[in-house]
Amino acid sequence: MFTIGVLASGKGSNLGAIINHVKSGFLKIKIGVVISDNPDAFALEIARANGIEARYIEPGRYRTILDPEQEKKYVSCLREHGVELVCLAGFMRIIKKPFFDAFEGRIINIHPSLLPSFPGLEAWKQAIDHGVKFSGCTVHFVDQGIDTGPIILQAVVPVLEDDTPERLHLRIQEKEHIIYPLAIKLISEQKIRIEKRRVLIDEY
Repeated sequence: MFTIGVLASGKGSNLGAIINHVKSGFLKIKIGVVISDNPDAFALEIARANGIEARYIEPGRYRTILDPEQEKKYVSCLREHGVELVCLAGFMRIIKKPFFDAFEGRIINIHPSLLPSFPGLEAWKQAIDHGVKFSGCTVHFVDQGIDTGPIILQAVVPVLEDDTPERLHLRIQEKEHIIYPLAIKLISEQKIRIEKRRVLIDEY
């Protein structure tokens, strides 16, 4: 069975959505392991409550990236569990060479904006501050830039005149919980091809 690994730093809402789609039969995959850089991440509790291997791996001395030696431990753990696709779900660190050497073209992320607009942190707040009329979320392949990889799926969310960043973020998350499992399904069923920067999707 197609096996994914999930990296998460926080509440694990996208992990929960993926698990729900597995339980419903929409996703015919196995979640091999959930790894966090945060020992208190609720994502680890969600994994354990659902009988999924949950690991905290010390991130090292840096704030925004993994220590190179620790990053190798993440890669080893994913390989140990037979992971074919690495899914970043609120993982708050930039990954580097060991990940790309091991999983080139097999790492995806969900980002709370319509990329290439508003990469980086608190994209929903960036959208409010910029005054855009529409925001949303993007599932993309991860490359060595910041939120710059080829786009797989996007969903649009209107920005309302009385929106706060928090309210907008909640509505964006509702769409995330739909398109992230769908992207995983498409990849697991080999219905995605990449031509240059374009991600082409076979009929589904």
